[in-house]
Amino acid sequence: MPVNIVIPQAGESVASGVVLKWTKAVGEFIKRDETVLEVETDKVTLEVPAPSAGVLMSQSVKPGDTVAIGATVGVIDEKATAPAAGAAKADIKIEAKAGTPVPTSSASASATATLTAPPHSSGHSETNGDVRATPLAKKTAEQLHVDINTLLGTGPGGKIREADVLGASKSSTTASAPAASSAAPTPPSGAATRERMTPIRMRIAQRLVQAQHTAAMLTTFNECDMTAVMELRKHFKEDFEKKHGVGLGFMGFFVKAVVAGLKAFPLVNASIVEESGQMMVEKHSTCDIAVAVSTPKGLVVPVLRRCESLSFAQIESGIKDLASRARDGKLALDDMQNGTFTITNGGIFGSLMSTPILNPPQSAILGMHTIKSRPVEDPKNQGQIALRPMMYLAVSYDHRLIDGSEAVQFLVKVKQGIEDPQRLMLEL
Repeated sequence: MPVNIVIPQAGESVASGVVLKWTKAVGEFIKRDETVLEVETDKVTLEVPAPSAGVLMSQSVKPGDTVAIGATVGVIDEKATAPAAGAAKADIKIEAKAGTPVPTSSASASATATLTAPPHSSGHSETNGDVRATPLAKKTAEQLHVDINTLLGTGPGGKIREADVLGASKSSTTASAPAASSAAPTPPSGAATRERMTPIRMRIAQRLVQAQHTAAMLTTFNECDMTAVMELRKHFKEDFEKKHGVGLGFMGFFVKAVVAGLKAFPLVNASIVEESGQMMVEKHSTCDIAVAVSTPKGLVVPVLRRCESLSFAQIESGIKDLASRARDGKLALDDMQNGTFTITNGGIFGSLMSTPILNPPQSAILGMHTIKSRPVEDPKNQGQIALRPMMYLAVSYDHRLIDGSEAVQFLVKVKQGIEDPQRLMLEL
């Protein structure tokens, strides 16, 4: 019996997504809950599981298509059985008529589901190896010398149509035209290309504009001497990794320093929200810190929960896990919601100074930057100049909630924790 593959819910605010890829092909046997396709939403990459075991009968969408939550994107024949061990993949086929999949009969399903197509007739699909195309598309491909095996069909179930062949032929002719004639015009050197913005990139754009339009955003700067943290890391790095199985990075120190600052200045950890048309201040009892991670698809900010109760090892392990899952597209929606403060590190890309943008509805964000040796007054020899490893720090904040004096003192508190890490150990 046919079972529909439906795009599942991915959160209240997620209404649609873009198909990234099918992980299973038509005619392939699928186990229940096995991933059949991946859909990128504006928040996460969604893995769509098979609702039932069986053979994939049809795919009604292709990579690049926009699909709504709750839409049917394919059909599984749950009566078709798994192939015997060692059976050739080509033996697993589907019975179809006029391009519309139907379940296999119970007799044939027990051994192998057989794919049959109607005789040559205009408008009906037929097979050419693994290629499904209309007879007209095949004939046109032969006349225009187009390899039909390389085409992606736009018809139902990925069927190749005449228009697909003509489009491929036109693209091929256009690409080879300059080489065919020396007199052919050369395309302008400033020629531009366009591609659709991904859902995640669009969401990032919307949130950044929202932050600029709704918050009274200001940025305050300071600098910190990284000597003490660097010496501490150098001295204990190997022992720390042997005991905890994770490296001792700079982020653990900054998270601890930020927690100390948020405890001292709670409004930096608060948010402005609306309730019944009234602006309210929402104060948070926990320090749920979002850490910006750059991925091939854009910047994401997964949240490390309850940082005030985490050890250095737990912070480093948590950040490593979030960063790894972010780059692999494995973050869940819950991983990126309800942060109370954000840390972003432009220094890993060489940024010397920047003004980070708020991550709504949060009221503040800390920007870390690259470490540079600069001549400063030697803290151990007053009046003497020494080269010290220095980092510029920036805190952008919503002036509607946080006064400048509070933002400056918060940043000084972070600076103190980094320049004297013993304060972090003693929670001073």
